[in-house]
Amino acid sequence: MSRKIEKVAIANRGEVAVRIIRACQEMGLDTVLLHSEADEKTLAYRLADEVVCIGGAEVSSSYLNIASTIQGARSAAADAIHPGFGFLSENAEFAKACLANRLIFIGPSPQSIELFGDKISAKKLVEQAGGPIIPGYQGEDQSLGRMREEASKIGYPVIVKAAGGGGGRGLRVVERESQLEEAVQSAAREGLAAFGSERLFLEKYLGRAKHVEIQIFGAADGEIFHLYERECSVQRRHQKVIEEAPASLLDFSLRESMAQAAVRIAQAAKYKGAGTVEFLVQDGQFYFLEMNTRLQVEHPVTELVMGVDLVKAQLQTAMDQSLYWMQDELFPRGHSIECRIYAEDAYANGVPSTGVLGSCVWPRGPGRRFEVGFEAGDEVTPYYDSMIAKVVTYDETRARAIEKMRQTLKDTIIFGVKTNIPYLLSILSHPEFVEGSMTTGFIAANFPKGIEAKPISSTDRAIIDEVNEKVAESSSAMMSEGPDAVSPWKYQWSHK
Repeated sequence: MSRKIEKVAIANRGEVAVRIIRACQEMGLDTVLLHSEADEKTLAYRLADEVVCIGGAEVSSSYLNIASTIQGARSAAADAIHPGFGFLSENAEFAKACLANRLIFIGPSPQSIELFGDKISAKKLVEQAGGPIIPGYQGEDQSLGRMREEASKIGYPVIVKAAGGGGGRGLRVVERESQLEEAVQSAAREGLAAFGSERLFLEKYLGRAKHVEIQIFGAADGEIFHLYERECSVQRRHQKVIEEAPASLLDFSLRESMAQAAVRIAQAAKYKGAGTVEFLVQDGQFYFLEMNTRLQVEHPVTELVMGVDLVKAQLQTAMDQSLYWMQDELFPRGHSIECRIYAEDAYANGVPSTGVLGSCVWPRGPGRRFEVGFEAGDEVTPYYDSMIAKVVTYDETRARAIEKMRQTLKDTIIFGVKTNIPYLLSILSHPEFVEGSMTTGFIAANFPKGIEAKPISSTDRAIIDEVNEKVAESSSAMMSEGPDAVSPWKYQWSHK
C-alpha cells in the first residue's frame, strides 16, 4: 500500500533544492523550503510554494540543526523531508527524528545510514558480501604504536582515515613512517570535529587509481537496480571537480563485475532508495572505497546516459510506489560530462569569490543541461559551498561530449564574481583528460597551484577600460565596489 505525500519539505539549498522543487512540481507535490537567513536571495527561495526560516547563516543553527529542521517541516504541515546531499543527508539521527515526528525521510533507513556511515562496519559488510577490500587495518586498538605496526605491515604509502568520514575530511596520505604520528593526530581531531568520533583506520594508498562509482537504487519492493558507473577521478583535495558517465577506459567485464558487486553490497544491507557504491580501480582490479547513502552531486550524468529521473524515483519509492524500470533494459547510451562552476579565483588556486551576481548567460541548446541555484541579483555568501551551478553536456561519444562542454563553458557568462571556468577549460584540454587516462592524482600532478593568468596587452587593457566605463554607467545600482566589480575581463569569463 502506498504512502501519501502531498507536501515535501526540502532541507537543503542551492541547485539541489531547485532540482528537488522542479521534480516535485512535475509530480504535483507542494514544496516548502527550509532555509537559513542568508539564503533568501536564491532561486530555490523564489520557486518553493512556501518558505520557512530555520535559523541563522551558520550551518550549526540552520542546515545542521535537526530540531529546527524538524520544527520547520512540522510548522508547514509537510508530509516528508528530502535532505538533498551534504548537510543532514547522511545523518542517521536526523532520519530517526523524521520518523519519530511522522515525517517520511526521503532516503534509506537510519540503519543503512549508520551501517555505511561507519567506514569500518561498511568494510565488514562488504567482505561478508564478497566484495573486494583495500588492504588495511580496522582494529579496535587505536594506539600510535599499533598504527605504526599495522602501517608497516601494509606498506607505505598508506592513508589514515576517520571511521565516520566522507567528502575528503579526516583523511591523510602518509608517505613514510616519520609522518604517521602527525597524520594520526590531525585526522583524529578532524574526525571528532566533523563526525563526533576520533576512531581511525588505515588503508593501502593506491596512487595510480581511478575513482569509479556505481549508481544503485533500492526499489520499494526490495529489488536492487544498478545504473552502471560514473568516473570521478578529477579531484582537488579529494573533492570532485569533473564527473562523467560512462567511465573512460574501463573494460566491459570489469564494469559488469563492479556493478554486480555493488548490487550484492546493497542487497546485504537491504538498501532502499538512491545510493552510490564507490570503488578505486588500479591495474585491472577494483576495491571498495565507501558507500554514499544519498543522492550524489553528479547524478545528472547518470540520468542523461540512462534515461531516468533519480529524484522522481526517490519520491516514488518514498511513497512505496513501483518504478518503471527493468534491469535488462537499463544500459548507458552516449556520454555525459558534468562540470561544477564555483565562485572562486581560478588564478589563485581556488580562493572563494563572494558577492552579488550580475547578469548570467547560460547558453542552452541540445545536449546542454544547467542546474542553477542563483540568478542575477542573488548573493554568493561566504557561509556555504560556493558552487553557483552545474553544467552538464551529453553527446553520442566522449570526444563530442568534451567538445560540447568546452564550447558551452566558453559561451557561459557570469558577471559579479570570479569563477573557475578557466580552470575547467584547462582540465578539459589536458591530454590526459582527453585520452581518458587521468587518475585521482591528476590535479595534484598537473595543476598543483591552479592555473596562471595570461598577461594582458596594452590594446586589451584599453578595451577593458572602455568596457568597464560602460558597465559602470549601465549597472550603477549594482556597483557598490567600483567599476571593476562586474568586469568580464577581470573575472576571465571570456575564453575565446
